[in-house]
Amino acid sequence: MPNRRVNIVPHTLHASDHPYLSGAWTPVFDEYDADDLEVIGTVPKDIDGSYFRNTENPVHEPIGLYHPFDGDGMIHAMAFRDGRVRYCNRFVRTRAFLAEQEAGRSLWAGIAEDPRRSLRPGWGAHGSVKDASSTDVVVHAGNVLSTFYQCGEGYRLDPHTLETLGTEAWTPLDGISAHPKVDEATGELLFFNYSTHAPYMHYGVVGPDNRLAHYVPIPLPGPRLPHDMAFTRNYSILADLPLFWDPELLKKGLHVNRFHADLPTRFAILPRYGDTASIRWFEAEPTFVLHWMNAYEEGDEIVLDGYFQENPSPAALPVEHPDPRMGKLMAYIDEHSFRPKLHRWRFNLKTGQVKETHLDDRILEFGSFNQTIAGEKGRYLYSTTTKPGWFLFDGVVKHDLETGRSWSLDFGEGRFGSEAPFAPRVGANSEDDGYLVTFVTDLVADRSECILIDARDIEAGPVCRILLPHRISSGTHAAWAPGEAIRD
Repeated sequence: MPNRRVNIVPHTLHASDHPYLSGAWTPVFDEYDADDLEVIGTVPKDIDGSYFRNTENPVHEPIGLYHPFDGDGMIHAMAFRDGRVRYCNRFVRTRAFLAEQEAGRSLWAGIAEDPRRSLRPGWGAHGSVKDASSTDVVVHAGNVLSTFYQCGEGYRLDPHTLETLGTEAWTPLDGISAHPKVDEATGELLFFNYSTHAPYMHYGVVGPDNRLAHYVPIPLPGPRLPHDMAFTRNYSILADLPLFWDPELLKKGLHVNRFHADLPTRFAILPRYGDTASIRWFEAEPTFVLHWMNAYEEGDEIVLDGYFQENPSPAALPVEHPDPRMGKLMAYIDEHSFRPKLHRWRFNLKTGQVKETHLDDRILEFGSFNQTIAGEKGRYLYSTTTKPGWFLFDGVVKHDLETGRSWSLDFGEGRFGSEAPFAPRVGANSEDDGYLVTFVTDLVADRSECILIDARDIEAGPVCRILLPHRISSGTHAAWAPGEAIRD
């Protein structure tokens, strides 16, 4: 099959100097099927599966100030088998996407705007924004699942064609947050949601048959903004973080984040199929955490790794922009402003004690690890680095959690990637025997690539670079699915 542009989505978005509508974040509107791709190097024959990345890619002129998390979901996929590759990309045909296509304009204001500017009611925890399904992507029960961070419906896509198959039939009333977790050992999907009404959070389990198997309330003191969860072989871990909407402003319908430094970070730990009464609560240092990594059980303790923010409420960045809110927007998505550090928490189930410490003092986030050992103790973890002042990933760091050593790879000048999930090598014989996979947008060469990095030697640079048929917008979350997980 030649490289074929199969569709150009109608759009009203104009060229802009907005920092997240230009440069590496310039949206695209064309959808491709392509397998005649130029390769720099050689695609290895010992990688089998597909890499999926979700991107925030707006279609219409925004209502008011645009935030990069407002963009429409577009999934990009690169499939590998026997040394061959195939690329495709599609917008997620959410109900909101279809409504705006029919209207020919934006109908919902974004998270940086007064929600009363939206022309229609919204979805999820915010209640007024568009469920763009543009945040996260995982693979469960043989299909792709895209989700929205403010709790949306959850959309299934065909893993080969990226055709939108519809919403999840099991979606609860309060939706699904981004970052549901797939346990590859059991085939279960663990998820949570949050809302502005009591009990404010729920947790659930979906079986490998894609049916809801468990759903329980996780009562919180009020509306919160958790973004991620974690699990061990026997337990699930959820968080009550002290960065949340200002309660008084929320009464007026305004969603303004405040960091409450006088409140602890609280962790709810319960058995995978536990009820509300089985929750054990633990308190730790106040922070906000976007993303947790692996967790595991060790004696009487549960060990959890994640990215501890040293400054969850940063000052506005000095930017030249007619809207005074832009500086604050830029700071809240600039890692060098909120300062996340790789961190470890230890929860003692016998004594209730919590111990915590930094594992690395660099600015790091958006990590990955070998998902075949999720819930069990592992040795390696892979973090991304970012360009100061920007939400742009410029490199990757490999951590050896056993020895404390680390290795780094810079993507190069003007080259920006995204999360780099780990893809086990066919016949892998060790935890780090595989590849890191990511899309990279090269502003100097004016193109996008998919690169493979040997996880055992990341400093050697890409094993190969596969040139895409168009330059794509930067994005955030990504996932790897082994071939056997998505083949009929």
